[in-house]
Amino acid sequence: MNAPYPAQPQTVFELDVKEVDTLTKYKAKIHAACVQHMHRHVRVQMVHGGTHEGIIVHIDHYYVYLQVLQGHSRAFLPYPYFPYDPYYSNVILPLALFDLLAIALIV
Repeated sequence: MNAPYPAQPQTVFELDVKEVDTLTKYKAKIHAACVQHMHRHVRVQMVHGGTHEGIIVHIDHYYVYLQVLQGHSRAFLPYPYFPYDPYYSNVILPLALFDLLAIALIV
């Protein structure tokens, strides 16, 4: 009786079972590709169009962890505003597996 929302919750969106299977297969493929190229220098293209370069240092069931290069725009480094500090040269960028579109080896 004291609940702030007395109405029953309504489902706004529910993923179809076939779509869940497709997404699960996609995640397994990208996971296998990341495992196969662990510790390699890669360029990762995201679904939304962005790209990141770095070294795959870890992967779990949800994310691939990319060690980005110095000066990477997503690394949140104080550089170039402050002098280079080697402490900040080991920045890891977690990327969601569902957002990955392509992985390319950089030789």
